[in-house]
Amino acid sequence: MNRTGLAACAAALAVAAAGCTGEGADPGGRGGADRAPEPGLEGFYSQEIDWGACEDGDEDFECGAYEVPLDYGDPGGERLEIAVKRRPAAAEAKGSLLVNPGGPGGSGYDYAGAASSVVGLDVRKHFDVVGFDPRGVARSEPIACLDLEGMDDYLGTDVLSEDGDADPAEVTDAGVERLEEGGRAFVEGCRERAGDLMMHMGTDSVARDMDVLRAVLGDEELTYLGKSYGTMIGAVYADLFPERVGAVVLDGALDPELDQLEAGIEQASGFETALRAFVEDCQGLPDCPVRGSGADAGTAWIEDLLEKAGREPLEGPPGDDREVGRARAELGIAGALYSEQTWPELRAALAEADEEGGGAGLLALADAMYGRDDEEEYLNSTSALVAVNCSDAPSPRDPEAYREAAERAEEEYPLFGASFSWSAMTCAYWPEEAVADRPAPTAEGAAPILVVGTTRDSATPYEWSEKLASTLESGVLLSRDGDGHTGYRMGDGCVDRAVEAYLLEREVPEDGEACMP
Repeated sequence: MNRTGLAACAAALAVAAAGCTGEGADPGGRGGADRAPEPGLEGFYSQEIDWGACEDGDEDFECGAYEVPLDYGDPGGERLEIAVKRRPAAAEAKGSLLVNPGGPGGSGYDYAGAASSVVGLDVRKHFDVVGFDPRGVARSEPIACLDLEGMDDYLGTDVLSEDGDADPAEVTDAGVERLEEGGRAFVEGCRERAGDLMMHMGTDSVARDMDVLRAVLGDEELTYLGKSYGTMIGAVYADLFPERVGAVVLDGALDPELDQLEAGIEQASGFETALRAFVEDCQGLPDCPVRGSGADAGTAWIEDLLEKAGREPLEGPPGDDREVGRARAELGIAGALYSEQTWPELRAALAEADEEGGGAGLLALADAMYGRDDEEEYLNSTSALVAVNCSDAPSPRDPEAYREAAERAEEEYPLFGASFSWSAMTCAYWPEEAVADRPAPTAEGAAPILVVGTTRDSATPYEWSEKLASTLESGVLLSRDGDGHTGYRMGDGCVDRAVEAYLLEREVPEDGEACMP
């Protein structure tokens, strides 16, 4: 799999460390909740949202928009409009709970729209649940770097090794050139379609946008639930505005000290841990297509299936001319590992591939992960993801660094390690002036921040939550022993009670507390 396929799997999976967008000083300012905005930002902080009916007509919600500067270093320049959605509290509100599902590229607007499943009843009773689409995402000036055909190529083209296999650990020089071409084409597409915006997509800007929203909503302090990449938005916010932190939950955390290449490799460990859990569960079921006894044999069978798909692609669904080679097959498998709820679909897709040579099931899982909702277009989440990841930390500029990383990672993580290493290669061509290089957030002086980690999390390894909790000066770690991505509202009552007591009453668990099955 690459940047035109071989590394594509992690292109939309791997998430980057926090950083700014190369915009210079801190115009939002550090300081308390009562500190006035820096000169030039007063108008943004004092604006009002004209709340009205939402596009879906759901009367439980109200929607609107607010403005932020494109560049916080030039607040008098171009402005962006940020879409926001709110579900008012059922009782007297304690304030607003801002929510973000991660990505980068996930829609906080849609996440708030799913408030009944995102947060518990007591939280919905006492907080307005508010979500915004971060800059460049969905309804907020969406960035889209490639058209449908270009994105299909970017995500699905296999690059072969010398023996004709689609082996991401043994890419030929010609294959590396194709990876370079794919990465450069993506970046050039961003320049052509969103040249100014691509320079200001980093997490620092998103965190500052969130502080404007906090003020516009009338909240003295931030109450926040961020999952996956949303943890980095929250951590950077707490670092920029420590005295404005009220209750901040960071669930399924990122390691704030990794660059994109390092994050991709470590993320491979999470997906392989999740794959082994899937295999062990599958082997106890009558409809399991995975052959062999034990996790080692089962994962080896899946690797063999992927190698075969690289040599002879699986057949796609009728009317779809996309071949399901190793790239798309691996994407489908990885996408299904985010949640136990999709394991039955993965079993069916693997059975189809093994028994019939069909790839429709795996292709559907890959499309679901990347937001190819119909035959006409992708959601813009992949473009936003790459833009944020490449903006948030420096990445190697030499293609050989990615080859060497792929070879090393394949030894430790044979299914996902090499392809996840290649995944960061687009960032080698991202404009250097748009790339951040800031220290990991420590949020010195902030109130206690709750970090939730799940032991067999596929997308954000548990060790990342441990790292973020230790990096944040006031970080407190709550552990969930389980499968799937993130911990809150994943079926563990112990985690749910602890998170909600923290949000509602500011009751802070003991650092290192574990919820066991």
